[in-house]
Amino acid sequence: MTEKVRNKQKEKKPELVETGCNDKNCHVHGNLKTRGRTFKGKVIRKFHKRITIEFERMIYIRKYERYAKSRTKIHARLPVCMEDKINVGDLVKIQECRPLSKIIHFAVLGKIKDKEDGK
Repeated sequence: MTEKVRNKQKEKKPELVETGCNDKNCHVHGNLKTRGRTFKGKVIRKFHKRITIEFERMIYIRKYERYAKSRTKIHARLPVCMEDKINVGDLVKIQECRPLSKIIHFAVLGKIKDKEDGK
């Protein structure tokens, strides 16, 4: 098997929530449709019905013909049914949806990995 295929098999799927919720902006139990771009990132802040994730990406700088690391922060809608499962430091998967507010254009699909302690 090629290395790319092995990495896909090792990648953990996001957990789907079993309990129902009355949230109309929930992609599992409500009417929110997700489409477009998908990102994985670390939760850096948690609010009521919203989280902020951060991830690094490489940007090519044409002038210097080099790559630079850049951090991106994205706000995502956190459904009520997932609020107790996702905490600061967890690795989560989010996907684009319709604009829900001025800053929220993504919805949380699920948790990929728990917080890692650096001990």
